[in-house]
Amino acid sequence: MKVDINTKMITLLGNPLKQSFAARMQNAGYEAAGLNMLYFYTEVDKDHLGDVVNGLRYMNFAGFAVTKPNKVRVLRYLDELDPLCEKMGASNTVVKTADGKLIGYNTDGVGFYTSLVEDGGVKASECTFFCFGAGGAGRAMCSVLAYHGAKKIYITDFYEPCAQSLVEDINTNFAPVAELVHHGDFSKVAECDVVMNASGVGMGHSIGETPMPEEYIKPTQLYFDACYNPDKTQFLLNAEAHGAKILNGLGMSLYQGAAQIELWTGGKAPVEAMRQELLAILAESK
Repeated sequence: MKVDINTKMITLLGNPLKQSFAARMQNAGYEAAGLNMLYFYTEVDKDHLGDVVNGLRYMNFAGFAVTKPNKVRVLRYLDELDPLCEKMGASNTVVKTADGKLIGYNTDGVGFYTSLVEDGGVKASECTFFCFGAGGAGRAMCSVLAYHGAKKIYITDFYEPCAQSLVEDINTNFAPVAELVHHGDFSKVAECDVVMNASGVGMGHSIGETPMPEEYIKPTQLYFDACYNPDKTQFLLNAEAHGAKILNGLGMSLYQGAAQIELWTGGKAPVEAMRQELLAILAESK
């Protein structure tokens, strides 16, 4: 694409980002929609997040995207929060207004839930869930499940105060359906219809690792991993080997990315063009 003085920029703030397909998907969407926009990566962690966010206010950006480990911390640098984003306590999408205000949204929940229903055939109101990870992605996923009437949500995290905070927020802001599970306790997994990995274990530097032993897997369960690169983490490979249905984060990424474009531009996202780009990337990586 041609970049000129009028090109509106979008950057993804996170670390690490080498596994991300977001830039190709987003840029394919911009091209298909005829948008003069460019999406690129900025690896930054919590120590310098505030400096980067403040700098973006004064540059030619339509907004920016946020991923691990910054989805919760970024809230302190924003001017306003969408009501659902505020309840979730995490943001993956920030819109910069004409007067320079930064408004936080969360499209992870929308993307996750759309994929769970469309691709996984899940009815939240009929299911019990177990979630590994209570950071930004876990917050969005568990919050949207509570919003849609999940029967029960068990939540665990290596950093237990993070899981406890999410449990309390869900029970206060949505519905009293969340329960803390101590890290390393897998006894509740057997009670669940859907088991979710939002911990990041299995991607980046932890490829080949999984947050749970495979002996707890039941073939009647669905296993979801928010990761999509690799397309099958060890968590999903183990589940598949035991006959369980599996779903990776590709659909979540597609649907949340489409929702981001609509927030940044006010127009309809070219979902099919974005889907085809993601599928092309996956084909190339095999």
